[in-house]
Amino acid sequence: MSHQSDLIATDIDAYLKQHEHKEMLRFLTCGSVDDGKSTLIGKLLYETKMIYEDQLAAIQRDSATHGTTGGEFDPALLTDGLKAEREQGITIDVAYRYFSTAKRKFIIADCPGHEQYTRNMATGASCCDLAIILIDARHGVMTQTKRHSFIVSLLGIKHVLVAVNKMDLVGYSEEVYEKIKADYREFATRLELVDQHFIPISALKGDNLIEHSEKMPWYEGSTLMHHLENVHIASDRNLIDFRLPVQYVNRPNLDFRGFCGTIASGRIKKGEVVMALPSRKTSRIKSIVTFDGELDEAFTPQSVTVTLTDEIDVSRGDMLVRPDNVPQTADAFESTIVWMTEEPLTPGKQYWFKQGTKTAAGSISNLRYRIDVNTLHREETPVLALNEIGRCLVRLNQPIAFDDYRRNKGTGAFIVIDRVTNVTVGAGMILNRAAAGKDDHWSAEADANLQSERSEVTAAERAGRFEQQPATILLTGLAGAGKTTLAYALERKLFDAGRAVCVLDGQNMRRGISRDLGFTVADRSENLRRSAEAAKLLNDAGLICVAAFLAPEESVRLKAAEVVGRERFLVVHLDAPVDVCRARDQEGLYSKADSGEIANFPGVSAPYETPKKPDLVLDTAKLPVDECVKQVLDLLAARKIAVS
Repeated sequence: MSHQSDLIATDIDAYLKQHEHKEMLRFLTCGSVDDGKSTLIGKLLYETKMIYEDQLAAIQRDSATHGTTGGEFDPALLTDGLKAEREQGITIDVAYRYFSTAKRKFIIADCPGHEQYTRNMATGASCCDLAIILIDARHGVMTQTKRHSFIVSLLGIKHVLVAVNKMDLVGYSEEVYEKIKADYREFATRLELVDQHFIPISALKGDNLIEHSEKMPWYEGSTLMHHLENVHIASDRNLIDFRLPVQYVNRPNLDFRGFCGTIASGRIKKGEVVMALPSRKTSRIKSIVTFDGELDEAFTPQSVTVTLTDEIDVSRGDMLVRPDNVPQTADAFESTIVWMTEEPLTPGKQYWFKQGTKTAAGSISNLRYRIDVNTLHREETPVLALNEIGRCLVRLNQPIAFDDYRRNKGTGAFIVIDRVTNVTVGAGMILNRAAAGKDDHWSAEADANLQSERSEVTAAERAGRFEQQPATILLTGLAGAGKTTLAYALERKLFDAGRAVCVLDGQNMRRGISRDLGFTVADRSENLRRSAEAAKLLNDAGLICVAAFLAPEESVRLKAAEVVGRERFLVVHLDAPVDVCRARDQEGLYSKADSGEIANFPGVSAPYETPKKPDLVLDTAKLPVDECVKQVLDLLAARKIAVS
C-alpha cells in the first residue's frame, strides 16, 4: 500500500511539474451581441474535458430553463454566471475561465458585447496577449465589431484571431466567409493590428474548433485550438527596458532591506548597476530574492525582492531602472483615456492618477478630442461621457517616470480615481510625446512675453580681448571613435596657446542639464538641442566651444548649426570603423547593445548618418591624437578662428 502511495505521489509531482513550466496564453473573446462568445468558450472547455461532472450536470439542467438552444446543452451557461446574464441571455461582466492542454495553459476573458459595457471589455483586454473577435456569419461586420477591434488595437494587443461564427446558419458558405474577411480587412487597415488570422467556425456545433470540419473542406487553415496552442507570443514581452516599480520596502530586521515589486519589463542580474527614480541615485544589485530562494537573474513578469549594495533612499512608488536606459520623467503627458463612469470627465477637475505603484494628484488639463470608435473620426467635445474614448493632456502635481504604452504596458498605463468616492473612473494609455504637443523643441517659438536683451559688450570687443573668433567645433562619430579624447586634447592645446576655450561633452551634459533624457531618437535630438543652446551662449561670450557628441542624425546636426549660427559651426567627423570602436569599448556598451540591454544604439540597433559635408574628416583608427589635434588647429587657422 505504501509503495502504491509513493507511486501516486510521484505521478502527481510529475504532473504538477509538467504544468508548472508550460507557457501561459491570456486571450479574450469579444465582438457584437449574440455573436457566440460565451458559447465558444463553453464549447472549448467542454471539448478539452475541463468541466467537472457535477458542473456539467448542472449546466444540462439549466439549459432547459435558461438556455438559448431550445433545451439542448447550452455551453454559454458555463461563463454567464450572473442571474441577469442568464435571464437576458447576454454577457454583462467579464468572466474568466482557466484550462490547459498538453502545450499551454490558458486564461480566457469572456467580454460583454453590449455598448454600455465597453468599459468592462476594456478591463478584460488590458492584460491579454491575443483577442478572438467573433463575427456572426449572418450579420457580418457590425458596429460593435469595429468598436471592440479599435479597443484591441488601442490596448496594443498584437495578435488578433477573427472567428467567423455560426457558419452552420449560412450553409457553411465560402462566399459569405470571404466577403466578411474582405470587409473586416478593409476596416482594419486603419488600425494597428499587425497579426491577423481568420477562421470559419460553428461554436455550437464544434466545427473547426478542435478538429477540421468536414462541412468546410474549402478551408485549409489551422483550427482554432491549434492556433491558440502555437501562436508565438514569447517575443511580445519587453526584455530590453528594465523597469521595477517598488511596491513595498521589506525591512524585517536591521540586516535586511529589500525592495519588492513585479518587474514591469526587462531583466536584471546580480551585480548590475541600477538607478532609483526620481532621486537618480545609483547602486548595484546585491541579491535577487524570491519565495523559492535567491536568483542570479530575474525578468518580467517575475515578482522579486532586490537588495542593493549601497544605502540609498528608495520608497514605494519609486522605480529601479538601468542608468543608460531611463524612462521619460515629466509631470505632464499626452494620453488616450477610456472613461468608465456615468459622471462625465470634466477638464480641470482634480483626480488621483495611479500608474504602477505611484499615485499622484492631477487633472485633465486639456481634452483634445473624442474618438468615434465606429468611424475612427475625431470630434471636438467639452466632456467625455461613459464608455467614450478621448485624447487628453494630463498634468500632475509631481513628475512620474513613464514609457510609451505601446513599448511598455507596465509603465505606460494608468487609472483615474475619483478623490471623493475612491472609485476608478477611467483608464489611460500614455503617449510618449512632449506635454504641450511640441515633440520637436527645435522649432518651438519663444514665449511672446519674453524680451531679448543685448549685452553692452560687443562681439568685436570680445574678439579683440581673446584674440580669436568664437566658434563651435562639433566632433561627431560612433561611440569609441575618440570624440572625448580628442576634445580634451584640443582644449589643452588651445588653452596653452592662450585661447579662451571649453568643452561640452555629451556624457557630462547627461549628468546635469539632460539627466532627464533617455536614449531614444527624440531624446538624443533634445540633448543636442540643449547643448547647442549652451554652445551658442559660450560663443556669444567670445569662447571657442569644442562639442563632443555622437549626434547620429544629419538633420539634427543641421538644426544645431542653425541654433549656433552656420558661420561659426564646424563639423569634424571622426571616421573610425565600427569594429575598431568595438575593440576600444571598455564600458561594454556594444555588447550590451547586442544583447538588447541598451536600445537605439547607433551602429548596432540604430543608424548613424555620416555627415554629408563635414568641414574635416579624421580617420581616428589610423591617426594618432596629436595629428588629429594638429589638423583641427590647421582648420581653425584656415577659417581665421584661432590663428597661431
